[in-house]
Amino acid sequence: AKDYELRQYETAKWVSTVIRGETQKEAMRQGFWKLFHYIQGKNEKEMKIDMTVPVTCLIKPDCIDFKISFFVPFEHQDSPPKPTNSDVFIEERKAAAIFVRSFSGFASPEKYAEEAEVLARMLRNRGQPFHEDFFYTAGYDSPFKLFNRHNEVWYFKK
Repeated sequence: AKDYELRQYETAKWVSTVIRGETQKEAMRQGFWKLFHYIQGKNEKEMKIDMTVPVTCLIKPDCIDFKISFFVPFEHQDSPPKPTNSDVFIEERKAAAIFVRSFSGFASPEKYAEEAEVLARMLRNRGQPFHEDFFYTAGYDSPFKLFNRHNEVWYFKK
């Protein structure tokens, strides 16, 4: 479809943290720094790991927990170093078909929610079954990038 795409993602490891009881914006800030410290060497091997994209955030409507994640680079997928911060963990996400809507600009929590609602409405209108109880935000750019920014919202296909 011209307004979204269906991607197939393979099983992969992500480094994640859950931030509770904060706004989405504050959870993203806190979560980003916890994960950034992990890739800067706060892990059992004291290994620096390249920053990857996207940075994702799991959103469950009416829930105050936000799971922020970095994709583990391909060269570390088999054995990512164990985090030394107990709030940070490695998770394996199973292969999945994901509906993706892309948009540009600086993404706020409100903009992500608006784009997710647009995608959900399109999927419902086209009879596409998807998990409606959660979605992911995906950011691809440094905060210092001012133009041609790329953001996404993801719904998992049922």
